[in-house]
Amino acid sequence: MAEENFETGDAGASQTFPQQCSSLRKNGYVCMKNRACKIVEMSTSKTGKHGHAKVHLVGIDLFSGKKHEDICPSTHNMLVPHVKRKDYLLVEIENDGSLSLMEDDGHLKTDLNCPNNELGKEIKDRYENGEVLTLTVMTAMDEEQVVGYKLDNK
Repeated sequence: MAEENFETGDAGASQTFPQQCSSLRKNGYVCMKNRACKIVEMSTSKTGKHGHAKVHLVGIDLFSGKKHEDICPSTHNMLVPHVKRKDYLLVEIENDGSLSLMEDDGHLKTDLNCPNNELGKEIKDRYENGEVLTLTVMTAMDEEQVVGYKLDNK
């Protein structure tokens, strides 16, 4: 019999859950083209001759920033990603751009890279100036990325 690990507590939960299209809201999350997206626009058409009102969704990919659109009958289900945000203390930025982040319990997380955008440039500049930063990491559908930072004024 294989040894089980119960420390995570997620019970192998799915990365998504179904939700009726009519109950989705702007600024919420939805899966479009198998990508986790934030809903930025939403409109509902009137019931047509076939009996379904249609919901037009426009979403921005959480990790690439690409725009996605979809139309779905309001009574049908769409998949919604489980999105988590967690803060980590920035310990070090390596020469190759990889990050060393510390969790609240003292464990090191070393599997993320600094973003290749304005946010990443700001983080590197502030780190090189000796500022203490807390980075916010967003996780959804087996992807994670640094999405923001705060200054620690201690």
